[in-house]
Amino acid sequence: MNTNSSPVAPFSCTYSAQVPDLLQKLNCSIAISTYQAGKLIFLSAKDENSLIQLPRTFARPMGIAENKSKDKIALAAKDEIIVFANSKALAQHYPKSPNKYDALYMPRVTYHTGPLDIHDLSFGKDDQLFAVNTLFSSIIKIDDDFNFTPYWTPPFIDKLVSEDRCHLNGMAMKDGLPKYATAFNQGNSFQSWREKVTESGVIFDIDSNDVIIEGLAMPHSPRIFNDELFVLLSATGELVKVNTSTGKYDVVVKVDGFVRGMSLHKDYLFIGLSKLRKNSSTFGKLKFAEKANHSGIIIVHLPTGSIAGKITYETSVDEIYDVHILADKIRPNIMNTLNENYKLGLMTPESTYWAIPKPA
Repeated sequence: MNTNSSPVAPFSCTYSAQVPDLLQKLNCSIAISTYQAGKLIFLSAKDENSLIQLPRTFARPMGIAENKSKDKIALAAKDEIIVFANSKALAQHYPKSPNKYDALYMPRVTYHTGPLDIHDLSFGKDDQLFAVNTLFSSIIKIDDDFNFTPYWTPPFIDKLVSEDRCHLNGMAMKDGLPKYATAFNQGNSFQSWREKVTESGVIFDIDSNDVIIEGLAMPHSPRIFNDELFVLLSATGELVKVNTSTGKYDVVVKVDGFVRGMSLHKDYLFIGLSKLRKNSSTFGKLKFAEKANHSGIIIVHLPTGSIAGKITYETSVDEIYDVHILADKIRPNIMNTLNENYKLGLMTPESTYWAIPKPA
């Protein structure tokens, strides 16, 4: 294993020797959100032997979405969703480090949603933002007219209330619309999912309102890859491929850890791994509770189901929510709105400008 910093340094991590070279060959960077640490982190290959990180502070960051056609990303945070646009020109002339970054995501729009406990987030048809509103047990549309507009609610939910009744958490997109959703149970009362959290999970077909599979162990991060549905079973540490016709699944790979958040790039699937919270009555029910003492990224070669690499955090990052691969981004940067420097970078359809800050 290699390390890119001292074990006591913030965000120190170790990684398999082949990971930097793999990222270089795949021509991509990894974005992860950790609400526990309050960061969106970009991980990139510094060279064929080492990784480099860029952590940015956000309030409780969760779902990450990308609009590839417009080169934008969106991030769900504590009570807002922020949309960023990439500018290669601003990156090239970034005053602090010119010619260092090949992408620079600048804040363009903020939607003030209120504290909805948004989990998964995705761009869809006509650039529409869809989100999983866990607090109100619904999938919603985001726009500038309302805090949220309900799009789909499980059929057993009889009222739109802020009670997190079934812990609806994930959605898989197909043809630009939400197609499948995951939840921890089919309850219709305040946090009813907690009672049998490790054995009552479900997957919904949103078009038909049917439950296609039940009895799952804390399902998260449903995704459609190569026209097939994959889901993470967090409570058993399993990546599964679901047969949506029969309601059965096959285990692709199993690890001793709490898996959540995944993104596919070419043949490689990047999966988030979280530590279990100490003294948690929910996490204490998991069979691998004593073994799940690390967080990071597992890289799976999907055609064979073999582990191709691993990144493990030594400090700072205990829980990861989402993982997203930024293709063709070798060294991306992003600016938050907590530091006023983002206001110095200006974008127009034809040009970009960096303003010179006034002396204090």
